[in-house]
Amino acid sequence: MKEPVLVVMAAGMGSRYGGLKQIDRIGSAGEVLLDYSVYDALRSGFAKVVFIIRHDIEADFREVVLSRMEGKVDFALAFQELDSLIPTEILAEAKKNGRGKPWGTAHALLCAEKCIDAPFAVVNADDFYGREAYAVLGKFLKASPEEGAIVPFRLEQTLSPRGTVTRGICVIKNGRLEQVEELKLIEKQDGQIFNTENDGKKRPLAPDAPASMNFWGFPASVFPNLHSYFEDFLKREGGELKSECYVPLWADWLVKTGKLNIKSLEADSEWFGVTYREDRETARKRIEELTAAGVYPEKLWS
Repeated sequence: MKEPVLVVMAAGMGSRYGGLKQIDRIGSAGEVLLDYSVYDALRSGFAKVVFIIRHDIEADFREVVLSRMEGKVDFALAFQELDSLIPTEILAEAKKNGRGKPWGTAHALLCAEKCIDAPFAVVNADDFYGREAYAVLGKFLKASPEEGAIVPFRLEQTLSPRGTVTRGICVIKNGRLEQVEELKLIEKQDGQIFNTENDGKKRPLAPDAPASMNFWGFPASVFPNLHSYFEDFLKREGGELKSECYVPLWADWLVKTGKLNIKSLEADSEWFGVTYREDRETARKRIEELTAAGVYPEKLWS
């Protein structure tokens, strides 16, 4: 059996961050946050990395990220663009309505299909998940290559003091994922976590609710189901200005239709990320602490 593949989604626009957070240096030797994901994954049994990016950031991505990995990491590039895999008529309607960006994380994953030939993990470029999470998922993908998995994080652990966040709130029973609900306006005020719904109502959320941070494992055989799901999405919402097709909602569809069992894996692992520009300094300091503690070397790829 082939060793698992790590798929890193790094094509996002970073609208709330105000720049390309995928290639914002935070390590002492110029590392970006995704460097630490790759480093942890390779030490957890992953053999190859696929980076999903855009053509307009390729030169910068090669200079800032790939130049240090050359000869040390087996990697491939996949590209997500507005017109990637989109039928002509749907693309024309979307452009007519003013659409300027691709169709979300499920679309991104489809763009990487040709680079994936083994069980794989899919993660965000701008999130730090911790070595423990990669170790647990890597072990699972080797032992159960035809099953899916998620490593969820405690909701309270994943919030930003700088503003609202979007999270996939999971329902897990007997160690299996049963549901994912994508909530877009989650925040904490006066000690209470809540989501603001479309009608303005505040919906309380438990601090220990399991949240998807896009840390998923899938078998390589799952792509026909993803194509089917994405085609249905395009028929319903493809022409809209801001519609997006999300991996967590696809996972919800997979389990509810019985197409894939997705196990919930436990890992004593921390999460932090850079949703907002102000999050950068917090992430930089935490990486500095982990480096000082010997978790990471001063130069990851030396």
